[in-house]
Amino acid sequence: MHYLAGHMREYGLLFALIAIMIFFQIVTGGTLMRPINITNLVLQNSYIVIMALGMLIVIVGGNIDLSVGSVMGFIGALAAVMIVNWEVPVFWTILACLAMGLVIGAAQGYWVAYWAIPSFIVTLAGMLVFRGLSLWLLEGQSVGPFPRSFQSLSTGFIPDVFGVDRPNVTALAVGIVCVAVIVWAGLRKRARNAEYGIEDEPLPFFVVRNLIVAGAFMFLVYKLSTFRGLPNVLITMGILFIVYAFVTEQTTLGRRIYALGGNRKAAKLSGIATERLTFLTFVNMGFLAALAGLVFAARLNTATPKAGFALELDVIAAVFIGGASMSGGVGKIVGAVVGAFIMGVMNNGMSIMGIGIDYQQVIKGLVLLAAVIFDVYNKQKQG
Repeated sequence: MHYLAGHMREYGLLFALIAIMIFFQIVTGGTLMRPINITNLVLQNSYIVIMALGMLIVIVGGNIDLSVGSVMGFIGALAAVMIVNWEVPVFWTILACLAMGLVIGAAQGYWVAYWAIPSFIVTLAGMLVFRGLSLWLLEGQSVGPFPRSFQSLSTGFIPDVFGVDRPNVTALAVGIVCVAVIVWAGLRKRARNAEYGIEDEPLPFFVVRNLIVAGAFMFLVYKLSTFRGLPNVLITMGILFIVYAFVTEQTTLGRRIYALGGNRKAAKLSGIATERLTFLTFVNMGFLAALAGLVFAARLNTATPKAGFALELDVIAAVFIGGASMSGGVGKIVGAVVGAFIMGVMNNGMSIMGIGIDYQQVIKGLVLLAAVIFDVYNKQKQG
């Protein structure tokens, strides 16, 4: 129990997601866990998850980005104009849009990193600028539809190479491989910690946690396999999750980002190039916002002037609900992803129940406040 009390943030998040899913599964009469709804849940939250990965790194580094929703909308508008109006090939449009995301991130990161202008101010200005540019680019009108090759970014599915289709055997095989990799990585980490004498979670906790994660993961994969299989965007999210989890937990760059957010002055005195690191966190955020913009536009099959409006609030909320600290230096990639899906399940479940958007906003606000209060309480308890 002592170990559980000391790691309530990590375990509490997992239990919260499971509890919320069970609650909405009951009150919606089983609708939440239907294969078609789970597929929609993945597609609806894909762009939130993608941006949450970048937002976590920005927040861990001690900053915040309020412009991601507007940047996402602007990139979607740019893609629409290039493909539909200018007839630029899809491949070159995607490359150009991702490059534009890098440029936008670099422009905002420059002022934050090298001029020490608060990120709140710089990105608030960016939010207004790119909202206006979206309106200008689209001339106040929706632009679409997109060719099928572009739509497949979000709405495409991995075909069953075994030719069975129902259930999709390829999806099941991928799920089994992923579970095996998760368990193997956990065992490898335990062995490494034991070798260096680092205290690890008790074996019963490790076994139960992996059984819950593996069981839940395979259940969801099975549900997806009985509909249309694995969405393309789920594979994209999986690759991004692996890459960012590795970078933040296993590399020197990741440790330096946490040091930057934990104590900027100490990080600078220890030889870390804090300005360059801050700059790179915003460049990365710009790239992921651009990718999310492409996915969002592909899913809607059109670009609208209001695309991405207030979406930055959902992204930031997902990161804080996922365990990131307001003061920086604390947070995990897996927490940001779980936080995003907690928000997604709540949105989806409340919509199925017919709860109005007004009450939905109130409930989401209270959940965010509860997550922040829990973070502050834990810090005071540990301090």
